[in-house]
Amino acid sequence: MNVISAKIGQPVSRIDGFAKVTGQAKYAAEPHPPGLLYGVIVNSLIARGRIEAIHDEAARAVPGVIEVMTHHNRPHTALFEKSYVDGLGVPGSPYRPLHDAEIRFNGQPVAVVFAETFEAAREAAMLIQVDYERWPHNADFDAALYQKYMPSKTRSNYVPPKTRGNASEAYALNPIKIEGRFHLAPEHHNPMEMHATTVIPEEDGTLTVWDKTQGPQAVQTYLASALSLSGKKVRVRNPYVGGAFGSGLRAQHNVFLAALGAEMLKRPVRVTLTRPQMFTHVFRPEAVMDIALAADRDGTLQSIIVEGVTDTSRFEHNMENLVIWGLIGYKCPNATADYKIAPRDTYTSSDMRAPGAATGVNLFEMAIDELAWACRMDPLAFRRHNYSDIDAMHNMPFTSNALREALLLGAERFGWNERPLAPRSLRDGKELIGWGMATGIWDAMFSPTSARARLTSDGRLHIATAASDIGTGTYTILVQTASEAFSMPIDRIDIELGDSTLPECPTEGGSWTAASAGAAVWLACQSLCEQFLKLLKKNKNTPDWMKQDEITVAEGELHGVRNGSPVALSLQDALSFIGQDSIEAEETAKPGLRGKISEMRKARFTHSAVFCEVRVDEDLGIVRVTRLVNAVAAGRIMNPKTAASQVRGAMVMATGMALHEESLMDERYGRFMNHNFAEYHVPSHADIPEMDVLFVDEKDKEISPLGVKGVGEIGMCGTAAAIANAIFHATGKRHRNLPIMSGA
Repeated sequence: MNVISAKIGQPVSRIDGFAKVTGQAKYAAEPHPPGLLYGVIVNSLIARGRIEAIHDEAARAVPGVIEVMTHHNRPHTALFEKSYVDGLGVPGSPYRPLHDAEIRFNGQPVAVVFAETFEAAREAAMLIQVDYERWPHNADFDAALYQKYMPSKTRSNYVPPKTRGNASEAYALNPIKIEGRFHLAPEHHNPMEMHATTVIPEEDGTLTVWDKTQGPQAVQTYLASALSLSGKKVRVRNPYVGGAFGSGLRAQHNVFLAALGAEMLKRPVRVTLTRPQMFTHVFRPEAVMDIALAADRDGTLQSIIVEGVTDTSRFEHNMENLVIWGLIGYKCPNATADYKIAPRDTYTSSDMRAPGAATGVNLFEMAIDELAWACRMDPLAFRRHNYSDIDAMHNMPFTSNALREALLLGAERFGWNERPLAPRSLRDGKELIGWGMATGIWDAMFSPTSARARLTSDGRLHIATAASDIGTGTYTILVQTASEAFSMPIDRIDIELGDSTLPECPTEGGSWTAASAGAAVWLACQSLCEQFLKLLKKNKNTPDWMKQDEITVAEGELHGVRNGSPVALSLQDALSFIGQDSIEAEETAKPGLRGKISEMRKARFTHSAVFCEVRVDEDLGIVRVTRLVNAVAAGRIMNPKTAASQVRGAMVMATGMALHEESLMDERYGRFMNHNFAEYHVPSHADIPEMDVLFVDEKDKEISPLGVKGVGEIGMCGTAAAIANAIFHATGKRHRNLPIMSGA
């Protein structure tokens, strides 16, 4: 088969953009079926204890209130704990909403009010009074550190890092060293769209669930299991998602409570979380990393020692790959790392954009910068000097690693060669100017994914897979992939995503969707084209010129030669020859070359080099980020416009990590206090400079069938460290805690 087209790699604008800006895109809280009820959650006011009584008489008296659902009157749910394990599979005892009277965290749902209007439900919810038996609790991270632990292997899926050499002895013997504790505050995801669910009971007894999730099939499986329903009885839809950043990886309590209410009342139900309620579930864990590094006198790394701790809940063991990144990326003969988790009486921390790496890479790169200065070496020169051509932790080659090229490309664009070594060397009036840099690394993952391609009698190509587009541009890049694979103009391709009934696709996360779903769409389109041409050759009604081996599909037409002259035929007419209204093909893309796991014995990562300029007011300590350059090595770039947008978005979020974002805990009540945008600070337009994103030309035939790695998270890795390192260069003062509230 000869296909003529080249659509991957072009900066195509988002095909879903028009629907979004005109309001045609429908989100989880927007379907309005007849008879819709509105549910408002009542949250616990204590962190730990037991419900003694729920006084809902006043709430039930509010006009329009239909029901108050509590653990006393809820419908039957699954009996066994394992039925509530969601797609993320966090070890431990999963949270079961309204299961019993026990309170495990502040903000835990204790009741849901259902009413004919949202206003009535909200008013009634505020009237409910709950009596509690209060138990001692701890929400203080420093206190939790004294209880840090690593779950047993039977209760954990964590793989400990591989150590090498004798790091403690090497640290003691080498002359240049640094050590210290680095800290990251907890952060909340805060996507633009808050979590919401609309559940519609259908006439055939099924439930149609519109949910804000990153994985409709994961939510379908969870609901069917937790509510003791057949999987065929639940359909989950999420065609549009207004951001998620990992908050939608798990099935949050709103979807369970909405489905439970719909089952109870036999009416459509909507449950929407408020912005403060978005602070009652998942968050990026608070973390500390104790890092000790040593080098010899020529700046060669000789010892890496990392000990990290993140927080989790009392009932689940959430763990991250926090401490491995420096051991992978730097050439060092002696390296060791240890990781534990610390329990608090909160909801379980969870994945947030680049989980583990966003914390571990940034904190480690801050420490590397300290060692470079201790060696009196330029930070870029130090990193190049200690660059590893292999995955140093596993002693394994990379499928590709263009970090060295990224360092050179980013440095050239930034003008790094003009940077003076000493801090406080650059000034503009009352502002101190600093230049900092860091490297980034993130997994290049691939998950088995299926897709369907269908050609219909109107000559249109229809693509379907259960992938989610959480704002990343998935619709666009998959249409581009189909356009190239089938040689069909983009405006003649329809695509359907975000529906649990579609071909299987893993939850969107980890930057694996572009590579995985892209490969599945490619294979499905190639298979469809081959099937189409075979049917034409076999059919007796097909003209002879269409049975030649030289027949091609190009720009939505069949091209061949008849009587020595070129001839073209529309796909609509071609389909008519085989007597079918449509033909389709479904394929599954699997990891490894030709789908063989055995051929994956190489390390698979995306890399980046980040360069930053800051200005610090010498009197007030106010920090302004004035320049950011990020050079990314991420294999084949499917769409440079949407890819650069992804990296820039992550760099904005990383700026928040460096300077703004911090969820503040009131340990007395076990509740995050700053649960609104007035007090939880995220970067605004005024905080963000023009950002320069560069893509290194990195070819990788082993990473995935299309050579794609994914870019959704790499912008988080290294950017916050580059900012912190630039602040040191401006002021001469080191910061080991993120966010940095003052550069002074």
